[in-house]
Amino acid sequence: MEGDCSDDFKAFVALHGPALSTSGIPPQYWQSLWQKLDNEVFDAGEYFGIMQVEEIEEEEREEGLKNKQNPGNELCYKVIITNENGLQAVNPNSIFLIDHAWTYRVEHARQQLLQVPGLLHRMANLMGIDFHGEVPDEGTVDQVLEEMWKYNQTYQLSHGSAEEKVPVWYIMDEFGSRIQHSDEPTFATAPLFYMPQQIAYTVLWPLRDLDTGEEVTRDFAYGESDRLIRKCRLLPWLPGDVLDISYFTNEPSEEHYQAILNENKEKLPISIKAPVYDKKKIFRVYTDLQQVLQNLTHPRFAFTNSEEEADILYNFSHFKDYRKLSEERPHVLLNQFPCENLLTVKDCLASISRRVGGSEGPKWLPRTFNLHTELPQFISYFQHRERIGEDNHWICKPWNLARSLDTHITKNLNNIIRQRENIPKVVSKYIENPVLFHLEDVGLVKFDIRYVVLLRSVQPLRLYVYDVFWLRFSNRLFSLDDLDDYEKHFTVMNYAPGVSLKQIHYNEFIPLFEKQNSEFSWKAVEEVVFKAFVELFQAACAKPAPLGICDYPSSRAIYAIDLMLKWDTSDGKPFMQPQILEVNFNPDCDRACKYHPTFFNDVFSTLFLDEPNDCHVTSIV
Repeated sequence: MEGDCSDDFKAFVALHGPALSTSGIPPQYWQSLWQKLDNEVFDAGEYFGIMQVEEIEEEEREEGLKNKQNPGNELCYKVIITNENGLQAVNPNSIFLIDHAWTYRVEHARQQLLQVPGLLHRMANLMGIDFHGEVPDEGTVDQVLEEMWKYNQTYQLSHGSAEEKVPVWYIMDEFGSRIQHSDEPTFATAPLFYMPQQIAYTVLWPLRDLDTGEEVTRDFAYGESDRLIRKCRLLPWLPGDVLDISYFTNEPSEEHYQAILNENKEKLPISIKAPVYDKKKIFRVYTDLQQVLQNLTHPRFAFTNSEEEADILYNFSHFKDYRKLSEERPHVLLNQFPCENLLTVKDCLASISRRVGGSEGPKWLPRTFNLHTELPQFISYFQHRERIGEDNHWICKPWNLARSLDTHITKNLNNIIRQRENIPKVVSKYIENPVLFHLEDVGLVKFDIRYVVLLRSVQPLRLYVYDVFWLRFSNRLFSLDDLDDYEKHFTVMNYAPGVSLKQIHYNEFIPLFEKQNSEFSWKAVEEVVFKAFVELFQAACAKPAPLGICDYPSSRAIYAIDLMLKWDTSDGKPFMQPQILEVNFNPDCDRACKYHPTFFNDVFSTLFLDEPNDCHVTSIV
């Protein structure tokens, strides 16, 4: 940069330089951008104008689609250069700020459209939706929520709590939203969060010199060179089909799993012999988990504040350097397995499960696609289902977030395609026919079940299920509508502020369940559930690391498996099919400890003493 830069500009670069570089904003524009941000200069009107094309002849329309310019926009708006001198890319002032008309998180969108004065009217006008009333109405809101995926942009904050890091969506003002797509764009855009004002803008800059009257365009699939993926990403604006693409999804390559290992920075252990301990040994436990410190009272375990002295490392955070531990302290036991993320991260869970059910996956896992690597296959499957009239409700989930954060249910294909643009996600078939439970004063609601499983060893596979399971219920009557109604479609109520939490203990639930489903015994249902658990862990351990969970003799682990039941048929008879939703690492065991004080004594006795007989656990393999 120039040597005479002010201290303020240097501070701006120090704070925002990494984001500017990542966005590809050329350094020649940075000083002008800083001045415009600092002084809130919106001077796009001096260079650009919005033109509405009143008529497009059919021939021109076909030509436009062929060039992939101005695709599918019924409003036929264009942004053009109106400055009589045109625009020079070398001019350091040729960078512009675009304001955002609406910024929101998806779960708040409907509420904001209904409650923020003028917002629905502005969005309807921007999207070409007829709305002349003064009072927001649900029909117009539904239209905006459907159409907004053609206008949405997204960014994610890098700091803050898990809730604050949930991706933000925004719609640019009328000027920014009128800029059309081209495969050969004249401009580039990028969102920029200006920290001093705590406001996000979109930055616009030219990719070449432009004359008066030339159109301002940008690439809606910027940075995507793969032709098929580009076609898929542009479907919201260029409707088409990919029915010729096979929707079968095979297990990823060995390189895929190796890349995951490298990204996680895990170092695999060397081969060791299983440690043998004296039958009366008292194990020193090092842990950072308050639930363990407060509830482990078994006389064969004593706590230590020294990690170096410990016989057992039982920590909340993920352990990485198994190699060093295996070389220097192979006798030390720990509560984690190398490569267990193959179970606990949603895209990996779907991948390894295909070892059981082939390319369509096992019956106990909802059909799942990785939006990053399997977008064409998903769209093909969605379009095939649509063509034959099958249910097409889907749930988008981040690979590695808990508590239903940034998880959304939709039947809008454009919504799902655009979800690919923020944090990595999978899309799973939403269970449209769940087994429901009748709650007094509410009616038939969704519920899910959490089982705690204990993995004692990989080779041979030794797996136990804790005899108590936990239940979570929706708060509202289930139906396949109001997809953004959290209390109807989700069951995780203990993290939602101001939301009531309905608890029924397992021993109360079983007789109520059997009364409501008189042809089904819970024992028979549980047998099918446990069979699914066994198949899942067999799949996870079927291949050597990093393709499977590593056979490390000093590892033990506890996981929580969340599942639902759905109705299916066999030979014309209905039956309850378990649907595994996710596997959780180091689950919150607060309720377990509260109602079952021996919980951690049972866990430690089973995992570390190999004494399960007097514990509340059942061996399932």
